[in-house]
Amino acid sequence: MALALYGHPFSSYTQKALIALYENGTPFEFRCIGPDTPQHSAEWLRRWPLGKFPLLVDGDRQVVETSIIIEYLQLAHPGPVRLLPADPMAALDVRFLDRFFDLHVMDAMQIAVDSALGRIPVTSPAAGRALAGERLERAYAWLEGWLAGRTWAAGEEFTLADCAAAPSLFYADWTHRISDAHPMLRAYRARLLARPSFARAVDEARPFRPLFPLGAPERD
Repeated sequence: MALALYGHPFSSYTQKALIALYENGTPFEFRCIGPDTPQHSAEWLRRWPLGKFPLLVDGDRQVVETSIIIEYLQLAHPGPVRLLPADPMAALDVRFLDRFFDLHVMDAMQIAVDSALGRIPVTSPAAGRALAGERLERAYAWLEGWLAGRTWAAGEEFTLADCAAAPSLFYADWTHRISDAHPMLRAYRARLLARPSFARAVDEARPFRPLFPLGAPERD
């Protein structure tokens, strides 16, 4: 049975898994969750009642959480691009950076999105966006220093950390623009956008840009 990935092209975490699959040219079937595919939605929720994107199905095994999905792919379906280093200490650095982008960039951005959608009833959209901006500025400042002398997040090799960074910084910049005060970070985001695996994910999600609750900019 071929690999199947349940998710949505505009979902940041779906994109994170897609980048890993595209990097290695791993064959899989994409099962988009949406109103036009109720059969996929029903199967996805049957397998993962928590209802979070994405879900990877490989025969009798199902795998959730993007970082675990990417590590699973490296173990069960390895390709030419090794996304987690063999050296344990280097792998630890990559895992830390993966967590940094998910927890301190993507989660910060999500505050603004959730408040705009009314998912945080005690926070107004303006207050949510301001709080997201404050947290993102702190993350941007740390990343600006970290990225000095590095091509990719963990060094010269594209890794799991970059799979996390690409959608995180893509949507974070839409939410709170990365200013000229962070040239290293702006250049890194541009390199991510030029990476074929992420460029493909961005193009596939392009038709869904009107869904972005803060308004998608006419760039990228």
